[in-house]
This record gives sequence, structure tokens and C-alpha cells, in this order.
Amino acid sequence: MTETHVSADTIRSLFSAAMTQMYRDEVPRYLEMTRIVGEIDGDALARDSALEARLRRSGAFDLVGVERHGAIRVGRPEELAGLRRLFSVMGMYPVGYYDLSPAGVPVHSTCFRPVEAASLRRCPFRIFTSLLRPELIEGEDLRREAQEILSRRRIFTPRCLHLVELFEANGALGEAQAIEFVHEALHTFRWRAEATVTAGVYEAYRKAHPLVADVVCFHGPHINHLTLPTLDIDAVQTALGERGLDPKSIVEGPPQREFPILLRQTSFKAIAEPVRFAGRDDARGEHRARFGEIEQRGAALTAKGRALYDRLLSETLAANPPRDGAVTEYMAELKRRFAAFPDDATTVRAEGLAFFRYAPGDKKSAHGDVETLLRDGALRAEPITYEDFLPVSAAGIFQSNLGEGGRRELSAFANREAFEHALGAKVADEMAIYAHEEKASLERALEALGVTERSPMTENAGR
Repeated sequence: MTETHVSADTIRSLFSAAMTQMYRDEVPRYLEMTRIVGEIDGDALARDSALEARLRRSGAFDLVGVERHGAIRVGRPEELAGLRRLFSVMGMYPVGYYDLSPAGVPVHSTCFRPVEAASLRRCPFRIFTSLLRPELIEGEDLRREAQEILSRRRIFTPRCLHLVELFEANGALGEAQAIEFVHEALHTFRWRAEATVTAGVYEAYRKAHPLVADVVCFHGPHINHLTLPTLDIDAVQTALGERGLDPKSIVEGPPQREFPILLRQTSFKAIAEPVRFAGRDDARGEHRARFGEIEQRGAALTAKGRALYDRLLSETLAANPPRDGAVTEYMAELKRRFAAFPDDATTVRAEGLAFFRYAPGDKKSAHGDVETLLRDGALRAEPITYEDFLPVSAAGIFQSNLGEGGRRELSAFANREAFEHALGAKVADEMAIYAHEEKASLERALEALGVTERSPMTENAGR
């Protein structure tokens, strides 16, 4: 009897649940954060009677309280390429290129995530994956030693690699194989409190850059954070401080808005965890790398919308950058600058600042162009949720959890070509994904309404 094949979405769901349980067991403070988010989300739903209806209409209600992403860091191109193969078993593909070196973080990154809307609704879990740029490590001896240390480690179990090969040969895994795959894959991301180097070597890399020590000195790419979505990130930010979870000073991203855009995120700062170092002296110390993050997502912006967002954020940072003791001033400046970004769905859509998903409305008979159909209720437009990351926000979260030495300037250029060579594949363009979804949804909706005339809006969908 042939074993039933398991879908990539199902394997990703199994992996996400197992990863979540593992991290909650390893980081008790993260479990406390989930309780806080659950309470605040419950209050938000009770306070806003229309919120649940909106969430159900968009397919997001069942994802309330479900982890959206995790993050890891790897040291060698071979490790990155291996992760690409592993994540493909779960229907997760590299989307977007992020160079974090301008913010003082010596890595470049991508996000392994589902790309189809239906897959995102089933399980939106994704992994933000960063590759160390050894050329940015200060000191030739440290650079050479780092590569020697990393060359000796193997981050995948032999059985995990075998199951990946079976998937690549057959296009799927059976049920027993899928369960075993999740079990084996978890070993890659598990925290182990034993460093692979002596205390002296660890300290040398920590002084060079805390993130370099995290990548180079341990057995593998332990998950450094998981991220919960929330319905009210500002309330969560306040609650984290009140409950002693030591949140970062600001919520990264745009200010609070009626029409949310891109994403806003915060975290509690990394905890100190005991570490045993290699060597005869059995030295012990501590390492800070792992934390909990919270996010609230809004609409995906078009190129025009993103250009406006980037300009307003740059102006804010130039005029009043966030500093210790001046958080209120920064947030006020941010809100003032972003008054130039329209804050209602109708204007945002009309000005082509965000991507929208179209569907037939309540009205059955339909005549006229797209704007008429929308106005008459025959067509409905809902913003497409942003599923990716902001380099500035990602770097801000990383910096706030690196401790001393985490903020510095690095002289480097983005090197997408080198990253893709290490990856063994091209990274997908997130803008193209949103544009395709918008255009396809409009064409399906018009076909369902029996509208065949091509309007300018139809031609320009996904602008």
C-alpha cells in the first residue's frame, strides 16, 4: 500500500508547532510574553465589535496568536544552501534581499516563506535567515579563524539530509517521513548551552561584534527569536514594561495609524543564558542572543508607497533620531512626518500607494468600470497584508539585543549577487509577488461579475 503524501503546508504547520513548543520550553520569558499578547488581543476583540468580522473576512482570524516567524543566523554559504533545500520541503522559498551592514550588523539576509496566498492563510510561518559576512569581521586573524571554526561544524543531522534528498527525488514525503523530518530538522535550530570554542576565543569574537560570537562560537543556528502577531502592539509594549520583561525603547516601523502599513515590531531584550566553554578548565559564562518579538502587520506598499515611506522615515531619523531618554520626542516627530502619508484605504488605493486584493461585493448585477463597481458595491477591495520585513526595523531589533558593541558603522556595500551565489538560487522579488496577487484577484473578480471590458485600472493592477 502506497503511503499518502503530506503537503508542504502541513509539514510547515507541524514544524511551526514543534518549533514554538521547543522555544517556549527553552525561553520561559517568551511563554510569559505569549500570555500578555493573548490578554491584550482578547481585550481588543471585546472592545471592537467589527474587528472580528474584518479578520474573518480576510481569513486572518484563525491566525490570531499564531507565531508568524523566527530568525536564525548562519556562518557559511554551504549552510545557507542547505537551509534552502530544507525549507523547500516545507514550501518556504527565499523572498527579498536585506543588507543590514549599514546599521552595523555584519550580515545579509533573506526570508524563507510561503509565496502563495492560500499557503500563507494555512500557515504563515517563515524564517528570517542571515548569512555572516566574514569580510566585515575586524582583524585578519579573527576572520581566518572564524572560517576554520565554522568549517568544522555540521548543522544538519545525516537523517535530515537523507529525508531532504528523498523529498527532492520524489517531490513529497509520506506521513511517517514528514513527522521524522520535523523531528530531525528541529535539531538544527535547538539551543545547546555548550560553546565550540574556549572562553578566550568567545570573548575575542564578542568584542569584535556580539553577533559574530553568536554565529561562530556555537554548534549551529539556534533560533534566536520567535515572533507573535498582536492586534494592539502599543498596548503590548506598555504591558511588557509593566510586567518586567524589559522591552526595547521604541516600536520599530511607522507610527500608529487608522490604516496600518507595512509592519510595526518590538521585542523584549535578549536574556542572559549560561554557557559552558570548550577546553580543560571547563569555564562557564553567559551569552545573550535569544529574545521574544511582537509584530503588527499592515498593508503591503507599492514602489510608490514604499518610496514615500522611506523618505518620511529618513526625514524623521535625520531630524530627531531615537536616543535614550528622548523616545517621546522621536515618536512625536515620526507621527508629525507621517501625516503626509494618507491614512484611509480609499485615498491610499486611489493614489496607488498600496496593493489590494479584489473580490465580488454584495451587489449581484454589475456594470461600469472598476471605480464604478467599487462605488456601487459590486466589487470589494481589501489591502494585501505585508508579509516581508523592513531592513531598518530588522537591524533595530538586532541592535537592541546585541548588547555592548552592537551599534557601530560598517563600511560595506550590499552584495546580493554574492548572497544568491551562496544560496544557490535567486531570491524572489516581494513587490512582484504582491503585484501578481493584486492583478490576478482583480481579473478573477471581474470574471465572476461577468465584466469583460478592460479598464485602465485592470491594466494597471499591481502597479
